[in-house]
Amino acid sequence: MIDQALPTLQDWITVFTRAVIPVLPASVAELAELRAMEDVKGNVDAHMLSHNLGGDPLMTLKVLMQVSRDCHRRHVNSPETLTAAILMQGIGPFFSSNENVPSVIDWLSEYPEALSGLLKVIKRSRRAAHLAVTFASHRQDEDADMIQEAALLHDFAEMLLWCHAPVLALTMAQRQKADHTLRSADVQKEVLGIELPDLAHSLMEAWHLPELLIKNTDDRHADHPRVQTVLLAVRIARHTQYGWDDPHAQAALPDDIADVARLLTLSDESAKRKIMEIDG
Repeated sequence: MIDQALPTLQDWITVFTRAVIPVLPASVAELAELRAMEDVKGNVDAHMLSHNLGGDPLMTLKVLMQVSRDCHRRHVNSPETLTAAILMQGIGPFFSSNENVPSVIDWLSEYPEALSGLLKVIKRSRRAAHLAVTFASHRQDEDADMIQEAALLHDFAEMLLWCHAPVLALTMAQRQKADHTLRSADVQKEVLGIELPDLAHSLMEAWHLPELLIKNTDDRHADHPRVQTVLLAVRIARHTQYGWDDPHAQAALPDDIADVARLLTLSDESAKRKIMEIDG
């Protein structure tokens, strides 16, 4: 476990590119069940695996990373979704690559507060993914599934931080919970010496993840409608993580709603109603 800030961004990249990625306990159970089903009946396919495992951002990241690295070695384009990645990898190699995957519960058994913090980030990411795919469907975007995945993975660096630097992650969370006005970037810079979006972007490039996924999770491309879709979903999920009545949410949501209204070509009132219906 990392218990103090590393000297440079490159040091963080080096550590995290080699780090084990634990997954949700439900994914561990699903892997065992589906592997047994494949051994007996041989009727497990990529769509079934993706459907059962795709709600776990850590498992999704793990598979995309495995396949993208292999694609880079073979000089072929990386698949853009979990389903496509499993299809490219093959069912047998998929199970072989994911034997004895650790659960986050075992991984963080000595850090219960960090486990709680990690699960909150994953819950927030799932909410963002649900918002994003609904916005994308409203816009009739043909890549709605990929946009959903981009929102699910947007905060993966924070998840990895909870897994591998739990004390530092907890310090940041406590500071922001005590003062919701603190900017995330400022807290990250103070505690880690880096900003998590920079780490996330660098890791995605180091793992050779698909270019479109990298772009759709990159705040620097916020002028593109697909990136806007992802970022707005992430913003709303983050602003309302302590509830819709939280003072911070009340202050931030009017701007979020106005931006969603522009993106979806709706009135502010219609956009607010749609967001509330989706999250409900």
